[in-house]
Amino acid sequence: MTESAGTGRDAEAVSRFVESFAAQLVEAGMARMPARVFAALLSSDEGSMTSAELGEQLRISPAAVSGAVRYLAQTHMVSREREPGSRRERYRVHGNQWYEALTNREAVIKRWEGALREGVTSLGAGTPAGRRMAETLAFFEFVETEIVEMMERWRVHREKTFGPE
Repeated sequence: MTESAGTGRDAEAVSRFVESFAAQLVEAGMARMPARVFAALLSSDEGSMTSAELGEQLRISPAAVSGAVRYLAQTHMVSREREPGSRRERYRVHGNQWYEALTNREAVIKRWEGALREGVTSLGAGTPAGRRMAETLAFFEFVETEIVEMMERWRVHREKTFGPE
């Protein structure tokens, strides 16, 4: 089949895009199967698919879909939704998935900062290792401030560009 059902799209071109974008995500550190599932969801017009649809498009098992979706949900890149009147779940990406994923990293950065503060205290700020810890801590404090400010600029830019949510 060269055309995706009713969309007028070339299914092979869509498949090439999904695999290519997934490869970029893998190169950036994401696991292969979640990257493929995320790229497939992102490239669907509805922004959502069932497990069966994902399995069929990507030619993967229900277990592979389940594991990938579990990872993506934990990182706030997709959400699970029930189809009305059905027991089937749909998996959805939202327009703000990058925003959500990045801002949810703030909690991780806060934990790292706490651990690094302990490291500086334990190692001694005057030691070479303590200095490295202090510099790493300063870096994460800087990044945290920049993320907060950048996300605010993004909200304004997004609303100007795409309108209110």
